[in-house]
Amino acid sequence: MSSTELRHTALDAVHRSLGATMTDFAGWDMPLRYGSERDEHVAVRTKAGLFDLSHMGEITVTGPEAADFLNLALVGNIASVGVGRARYTMIVRADGGILDDLIVYRLAETEYMVVANASNAQVVLDALVERSGGLDVEVRDDRDAYALLAIQGPASPGILKSLTDADLDGLKYYAGLPGTVAGVPALIARTGYTGEDGFELFVKPEHAVELWQALTEAGEGAGLVPCGLSCRDTLRLEAGMPLYGHELNTSLTPFDAGLGRVVKFEKEGDFVGRAALVEAAERAAQNPPRVLVGLIAEGRRVPRAGYPVVAGGKVIGEVTSGAPSPTLGKPIAMAYVDAAHAAPGTEGVGVDIRGTHEPYEVVALPFYKRQK
Repeated sequence: MSSTELRHTALDAVHRSLGATMTDFAGWDMPLRYGSERDEHVAVRTKAGLFDLSHMGEITVTGPEAADFLNLALVGNIASVGVGRARYTMIVRADGGILDDLIVYRLAETEYMVVANASNAQVVLDALVERSGGLDVEVRDDRDAYALLAIQGPASPGILKSLTDADLDGLKYYAGLPGTVAGVPALIARTGYTGEDGFELFVKPEHAVELWQALTEAGEGAGLVPCGLSCRDTLRLEAGMPLYGHELNTSLTPFDAGLGRVVKFEKEGDFVGRAALVEAAERAAQNPPRVLVGLIAEGRRVPRAGYPVVAGGKVIGEVTSGAPSPTLGKPIAMAYVDAAHAAPGTEGVGVDIRGTHEPYEVVALPFYKRQK
């Protein structure tokens, strides 16, 4: 296989039969949209959407010292995660720079699944293998062992309930349980990246098509539509969720990204990046770095990643993600700006869009929060 050849998920033929526009995403040929990305976005906010996320990187960690190992390798207190629960965390370099943000599921007493972003899966795998030396633990690359489907939106619990006898009502946010969906064995997790209620279903690749079709049929009367990566991006942007390569990268620590809460200094023992992160936390407390804020356009022009944020004729920050917001009906952006201009309602802030300073309102994140 040549290095330029794209990888295909188990649902590739399904996407093509549905007329999906495909795109190269982290070396995978993935559906960008099936029809209107705005319609797909609105479906997830109001009814339900079905996503193929099989490009994500699953890494299984097992062994008597699995909990201690993950506490050493990651910034979070993974040993305190109960069986059947999940935690959002990060893996950093020794200098504190973010290598990736992750979700870690505790599947059993000595078994965990680490889910990395597609673009960083190999980096995370390599780092975990390197950090596991001398410990009684096995780090296994399980990227080819799983397909991952996500059903997201307010109608998703009802749709899924019609296909499983698993206790979905008792399944909390950031929890997972083994079950059967439409006769297919699955890890059913109440997680997602849209700001809506929903589920992520980890199954064997050979069951992916069968499960996709069962979910599609069960969701017909509830307004379920297939959704691509484009609306996934606008959904997570409205929900103020960071995307690696945009809001997170190796030049930023979790404290620079406003996500210092994921770093657990109180856990027992040392962890990779600890000393650097102690310094980063002190720096952030004394002299706040640029702050991640929301920007809402007063006009119609859409800001894009890399565009300068300006105030009083000076550059005060940079846009990390920008798009039209179907929910707000206006262009929105996330941006890192100087702390002096980060307070919601700060006057005189704009985005330099090809030489024109377009006015923007500074707001707190997220732009959108679902009604519980």
